[in-house]
Amino acid sequence: MTAAMVEPDQTPQGRPWDYLLQSWREVDAPEGWRAEIDEGQIVLVPPPHARHHHIAGVVQRALYRNLPEELDIYQTLGLHIAPLDKLYVPDLVVVPSELTATADPDSNDPVDAAEALLVVEITSKSNAKDDRTKKLCAYAHAPVPVYVLIDRFDEHGPTTTVFTEPLNGAYKHAERVPFGETLSLGEPLSTDIDTGRFPR
Repeated sequence: MTAAMVEPDQTPQGRPWDYLLQSWREVDAPEGWRAEIDEGQIVLVPPPHARHHHIAGVVQRALYRNLPEELDIYQTLGLHIAPLDKLYVPDLVVVPSELTATADPDSNDPVDAAEALLVVEITSKSNAKDDRTKKLCAYAHAPVPVYVLIDRFDEHGPTTTVFTEPLNGAYKHAERVPFGETLSLGEPLSTDIDTGRFPR
């Protein structure tokens, strides 16, 4: 993971966030890399491992089984966490289809994370701590109703945790299962994810 710091004296008139967002829109990241905004920096996240992609595919197929017509799933959609001026590109995000169908064709603006119904992050060795802490906190602040953390590198063994009921920047409820067990998601997705299909 690499970062490009935006110094205050380099920021033109206006809010630093506006400058960061404009810079993010213009980033020419290498193929497969994702640009995010965190702590006043544009951060480039390298392409994940093939097993990471496999897990994303398993989850996406499971979500599509019962996905309401008015919702869609994306793997490269930027989410703006407005209360914290952060921008993440989660591994999977479920949002109302209308948000992308009616988006400005000349803009590459991120979607307000408060519009997301579910976000999935799959840890890599280089970013596991961020997914467990910074992103957990950010998605709760958004607030995103459901955050699914798939952690292949948990110190107790590979696990999947579903965080729900965000309140005041924290999730009130968490259900954690080891790889191999089935995880149930409630409304509006109403689907089961067989974590036994996740490679370790």
